[in-house]
Amino acid sequence: MPPFDQPAASSPEIPHKNGFLSQFGRSSETTEFFSPIPEGYQRGQTAYIAVMGTVMSGLGKGILSASLAKLMKDKGLTVAPIKLEGYLNVDSGTLNPYRHGEVFVLDDGTECDMDLGTYERLLDQNLTVRNFTTAGQIYSEILERERRGGYLGRDVQMIPHVTGEVKRRLRELAMSGGPDGGPVDLVFIEVGGTIGDYENGFYVEALRELAFEEGAPNFCSVALTYILEPPTLGEQKSKAAQLGIKRLMETGIQPDLIACRAESPVTEMARQKVSMFSNVPLHRVFSMHDRKSIYTIPEAMRAQRLDREVLTILDRHQKVDPVHEDSSRAQWSAYGKSIMATRKHAVNIGILGKYTALRDAYASIDKAIEHAATHLNAAPNVQWIEASEISDATVDEQLDALDLDAVIVPGGFGERGVEGKIAAVRHVRERGIPFLGICLGFQVAVIEYARNVAGIANAHSTEFDPEPNGGVIAELPEQKAIEGLGGTMRLGGQDVALQSGSLLCALFGDAAIVRERFRHRYEVDPDIVDQLQEAGLVFSGRHPEQPIMQGLELPRCVHPYFIGGQFHPELTSRPLHPQPMFMGLLAAAIRRRNPELARAEISTRWLPKDSDVPQAAAES
Repeated sequence: MPPFDQPAASSPEIPHKNGFLSQFGRSSETTEFFSPIPEGYQRGQTAYIAVMGTVMSGLGKGILSASLAKLMKDKGLTVAPIKLEGYLNVDSGTLNPYRHGEVFVLDDGTECDMDLGTYERLLDQNLTVRNFTTAGQIYSEILERERRGGYLGRDVQMIPHVTGEVKRRLRELAMSGGPDGGPVDLVFIEVGGTIGDYENGFYVEALRELAFEEGAPNFCSVALTYILEPPTLGEQKSKAAQLGIKRLMETGIQPDLIACRAESPVTEMARQKVSMFSNVPLHRVFSMHDRKSIYTIPEAMRAQRLDREVLTILDRHQKVDPVHEDSSRAQWSAYGKSIMATRKHAVNIGILGKYTALRDAYASIDKAIEHAATHLNAAPNVQWIEASEISDATVDEQLDALDLDAVIVPGGFGERGVEGKIAAVRHVRERGIPFLGICLGFQVAVIEYARNVAGIANAHSTEFDPEPNGGVIAELPEQKAIEGLGGTMRLGGQDVALQSGSLLCALFGDAAIVRERFRHRYEVDPDIVDQLQEAGLVFSGRHPEQPIMQGLELPRCVHPYFIGGQFHPELTSRPLHPQPMFMGLLAAAIRRRNPELARAEISTRWLPKDSDVPQAAAES
């Protein structure tokens, strides 16, 4: 038996704040085996599935891992994903969207990689800081522990200490990553980057050690590779894939499954070459080619019996709940058929942002539109509009030319493009075009209304003009004290109290309180709220206890759909549970495109009648 199986009591137990038992002391003088084991951990209770990429990055490791995890969850198994990032940043909060796509925010305030959004949407479960690890976190923890004397004079090295910290985190997730904080059946591990990258080498080595220590059948490795199809050759080429898998095998990891990414379905011949070169049976080499939607991938994997192969490799067939699987599969299949069906309502949706050259910068918005459109039988034609190219003088001509049925103004940081966003909000407000403002989009809606309706000509945000007389958006000292955040951002899930009878309240099914995710520093100045409301702006979402404005709208008798949130509604949208504010926006867009459309075709929750507006709200 490997030394991992020796009882922890055979060496001194040294507790640390992280709750693991360090097998150092006397035993470290006689053995080089080291693997931090959380107290109470039982080998075999949890199995691990590691997903690693070859050839190139950006192939969809997160989608592959999340899809496999969904198949297992549908069978009644509990799953916990984790993304292992190689960069030295502690989190994703300071990363430029052009470098790394959007920053996804978890309910607990963790700023993380956009792949965690994919996991949350496919698995329909909230994740936490435990599901995201960076090299910066690993190194920081080790160096702090070393300064506290946690390694008893040992020279701290990449092996075994850095790899040991990775394994500790994985095992802790296995013990407490379940929805109820308990153990899970399967941990899905996505290694960022590509095999051969310097920055993720220690993760790969840690997984090799984990596979050795956990033993069969508790570990399954999945390789994602790329099949080239040069247009000039007219055939698929697998050589790059073969060499990439060879690089993985050189690390000591033998893949159990291989996913072949390609534009077209991977041919039998290409799969045979990959199988022969990698020692992986042909039935475990499968095609993961381009599809209309990522949400069709789980069913495609099921059709290739990948779920059965994973269960066989891990010897977990006895864990399957057939009743749960049938129910989950029926729900997902119905949604998948809706995705593939011909849509009835074509609409033009404009997204006016400052990172529009990279769609990944707004990945969650893109998915939230897809979720809502699928449920409403809509075919959205998304127009990406660069805010910095819009001005007050040109906005009418530019946006009229696009024939938009709805406009989304998303969040962002920095002054670039702000005046273009303000001009666009004026345009959609005056033209009656359905509008959704998100975070900074909410703030520019306040600024625009203050300037052009409430008579505050110099209204602005102190983020862009440090000392404006009309600072309607500001970072207020009393609000920083309320939130206890000092100079940092307001992050993660917060309660939003909804005004009864408002459009926002109706969209959320007349709920009094909803929970949404925030990522911002600046707020609406409470001293200006009464003036704005007297001018007709309705703040229909507020902090439950403090004077913090969190949602706004115009009465439905004034504008068909003008709504905004200081929060990010796109982060909580799920395929089977579309976000209400996006549902309302798409419904309003459909009605704008088809004024004669019978209201019976769309639920009145998403398309309320003007007469539904309470008299008090109408008079405001």
